[in-house]
Amino acid sequence: MAFIKTYNIIDLFAGAGGLSLGFRQTGRMNIVAAAEINKNARKTYKRNFHIKQLYTDVRTIDYAELRSQVGPIDVIIGGPPCQGFSNANRQRTSLINMNNRLVKEYVRAICALQPTAFIMENVAALRSKVHRFLVDESDLGNERIMGMKLRDDPLDILPAKAVFNGALEFMRTFDNNDSYFWGESFYKTIRTLYRFRNNQDKFNASLQKHSVALLSRLKQLAQGENSDILPSFLREKDADFAESLLIYIEQQTDFSTMMQRMEEVFLLQQAFRKSRELAQNHIHIFDYREEKGAIVALVKSYAVLDYIKMMLDTEPHKYTLYEHTLNALHYGAPQRRERFILVGLSQNCRAKYMPPTSLYREGFYRTVRDAIGDLQEITPSIEVNGDPVRLPPQDGGSALAKALRGTRLYNHVTTATGDTALTRFRALQEGQNFHDLDSSLKTTYTDTTRTQNTIYMRLRYDEPCGTVVNVRKSMWIHPVLDRAISIREAARLQTFPDSFIFEGTKDAQYQQVGNAVPPLLAKVIAQSLLNVLDQLPDE
Repeated sequence: MAFIKTYNIIDLFAGAGGLSLGFRQTGRMNIVAAAEINKNARKTYKRNFHIKQLYTDVRTIDYAELRSQVGPIDVIIGGPPCQGFSNANRQRTSLINMNNRLVKEYVRAICALQPTAFIMENVAALRSKVHRFLVDESDLGNERIMGMKLRDDPLDILPAKAVFNGALEFMRTFDNNDSYFWGESFYKTIRTLYRFRNNQDKFNASLQKHSVALLSRLKQLAQGENSDILPSFLREKDADFAESLLIYIEQQTDFSTMMQRMEEVFLLQQAFRKSRELAQNHIHIFDYREEKGAIVALVKSYAVLDYIKMMLDTEPHKYTLYEHTLNALHYGAPQRRERFILVGLSQNCRAKYMPPTSLYREGFYRTVRDAIGDLQEITPSIEVNGDPVRLPPQDGGSALAKALRGTRLYNHVTTATGDTALTRFRALQEGQNFHDLDSSLKTTYTDTTRTQNTIYMRLRYDEPCGTVVNVRKSMWIHPVLDRAISIREAARLQTFPDSFIFEGTKDAQYQQVGNAVPPLLAKVIAQSLLNVLDQLPDE
């Protein structure tokens, strides 16, 4: 009997385990450790992968200790969250998504464990340079980072409509003193009201809901609370706004004047929070300046992918890196889902990495029917903790359904359908979405033009679907039944077998499915890596 070599792997940012499952399905990859911070996804992973070392937070892993417990790691896999920073998102309240820092944790693991190979999967847009790190204070002393191609990325701090005399100098010297900030509860309430600044009826409805909670705080501001601490201009702005809103609560008149005063102080409070966010994350502000009437913070950034390359394809690590964008559709998944794959091979690997060969082409792709057609007659539950459904053997059906079908059907659970949603379901044909609805059926949306064309999407049975996300939030509709796609049906579209059981709340399960790497895609990636690893000389 020929000896079949196996390899030890660790899955960082494991999620529910789509990537791990595909690697395990090769029969030659031993998952010896994993990490996942989301509690529901971690429950799912623990249920389906019986490993001793399941870490909560990658930032706290002692890799020397890990190595002593499980031995050398041959391969590191994982998909670190990488929302990063994009100048296209400058108008968002939050400037920084801390998840981008987790890419650096992935790099730390590689540097510490020195695996023979690593595979990082991520969104295809990672190659586009929009995913970026902002230069922080620790970067300033790092010659390698400061020697990278840095981009100027001015961040909007205070919009022009809220700029006042001396605003530029004020922001330059702003010290994030707590006394400048409204309390968080009050701030969130005003933020909610501000959302309805262009719709007085909805503003009034929200105001009625929150007025009792607002009154005491508004009276304090109107009376000049913290008068000895705050600069006079800020105290006066707060007082004018508070008085104006108090009058509006009583009289419901002069909406525009009140809203103008609210906007000025709210946007200023928002600017304070942006400044504090930058300070808390140690982002280096090179200066503040006026730009088109607004106040912007001058920061610099560098591309996430450039950072990874700088750290890993140079000494002392010197991995050979391969970049590929793969579409799950080409490897047997019934969905169009592009993922960026970065493969790193150590200097011991003399063979060149070759991406997996496409197995399917246009006109022969697997379809939604292939994945879920055999489940059409099985009514899903709306209770997340219900008993699984026994599945009888099935002679017919697609090759995909046969491969995924189990003896019991877990997680065949869907969201309860209200009257409004049901009316929309019935109005939509295969391939149609929210934008195909009559305007009378869109009244619950404030701005229908901003609604994505994946919302209320009724799937086409005989075509692949688009990228599976949290289909509960997107309200994906069964091709021929007037109901939402179930968790199990979404999992089938992702190529999870029925034996793979998801844990947690209903929404958590939908989210886990949407976030996962299709196991079929993961498996072909693993097999392509094995082609290289198997050419290593025996130790």
